[in-house]
Amino acid sequence: MSRAAVVRGLGAVVPPDAVTNAMLAERMDTSDEWIRTRTGIGQRHVVAPGVATSDLAVDAGSRALKAADVDHVDLVVVATTTPDHPCPATAPSVAARLGLGHVPAYDLAAVCTGFVYALASGAGAVASGLAKSVLVIGAETYSSILDPTDRTTSVIFGDGAGAVVLGAGEHDEPGALLEFDLGSDGTLADVIMIPGGGSRQRSGGVPADPADVYFRMDGKRVFRAAVQRMAGSARVVLDRAGWRVDDVDRFVGHQANVRILRAVAEELGLAPDRLVVNLDKVGNTSAASIPLALADAAQRDELSSGDRVVLSAFGGGVTWGACALVWPDIAVF
Repeated sequence: MSRAAVVRGLGAVVPPDAVTNAMLAERMDTSDEWIRTRTGIGQRHVVAPGVATSDLAVDAGSRALKAADVDHVDLVVVATTTPDHPCPATAPSVAARLGLGHVPAYDLAAVCTGFVYALASGAGAVASGLAKSVLVIGAETYSSILDPTDRTTSVIFGDGAGAVVLGAGEHDEPGALLEFDLGSDGTLADVIMIPGGGSRQRSGGVPADPADVYFRMDGKRVFRAAVQRMAGSARVVLDRAGWRVDDVDRFVGHQANVRILRAVAEELGLAPDRLVVNLDKVGNTSAASIPLALADAAQRDELSSGDRVVLSAFGGGVTWGACALVWPDIAVF
């Protein structure tokens, strides 16, 4: 039997500057009530000028390494939609700044499903023997790609980073990543997109419209697809793990919208008190949202060693994925 990838440590960080709903209402046609009613978000954090995704990734990665009590890993995977540059990848820079030497490092782009995809990638590296330990980071600076005048996106997204260290272990020990389900549907690529800046636009020989450099989302279509795919993917990993819905102690869904999370719970028949929710404090942080939610729940004693946990996410591409694990007794920084 192949080795299991086991969660050994968790680190998370958000920028110090918080933007409240009231602050947004001062510069656009919105209100605290409008935002909370539709999203459940009360504030989000944004980076200061000059701070990039790699800066958050290094901070979260350093915390995860400290939590795991290690100073070296064999592989670094950074899930992000907002890399420091279109080229090269951000992960090698992160690895170098963390003092990890010449380890392999790469970015993974699956938008809000990025962290689950990156976990699966790291778990595969451990199972195959390619690596004995992996640093998996989800990091985003969405404030750099949002149209500040668009209330459909600017009120939702925030910046942050979360990371875990995976180590080789046994399948029956707490923290082992037990089951995964991943999927995509490229026919829905247009529901979450930055139209300009890529080879599709550039090869057409037409300059990008200034508005096309910003993130766009069709909220209604995303809502329907997210509920269906997050619930469906969760069912798959429950079945593969041999768990019933009632066996789940904590469901940690991508923190996109509180109505999506509640709808997923209803679709699964999961008690609402099993949901982990922290988007009210940090907003939607895309690939960083699940590790940030895990860290927040652990630090508030809402996640305990031995809890049966299901992670589930939906993002652009479109992509989706889920993972099942039993939560370990680990440090969180």
